[in-house]
Amino acid sequence: MRSETHADGALPGDGLIRVGAVLFIIGAIATLVTVAPLFLGTDPFPTFVYLVAMLMGVGFLVAGAGVLRSIAAQRRQAREAAPSA
Repeated sequence: MRSETHADGALPGDGLIRVGAVLFIIGAIATLVTVAPLFLGTDPFPTFVYLVAMLMGVGFLVAGAGVLRSIAAQRRQAREAAPSA
């Protein structure tokens, strides 16, 4: 029987979830920065900042892929642990 967990008890998708969360937070901060000039009445930021704001969606997708990978690993473990009929 093969075990999918690592030595620290983490499932295969946990790393993707962490990376996705970091990307999402960076994108969320960049989104707030891009909205700030609207309220402050200053010049808008360069296009690069708007592109960094897109990391929010990318992070959401990466974290979602990690969740799906963790679900698949847990289902595989449950199937292997179930008594065969």
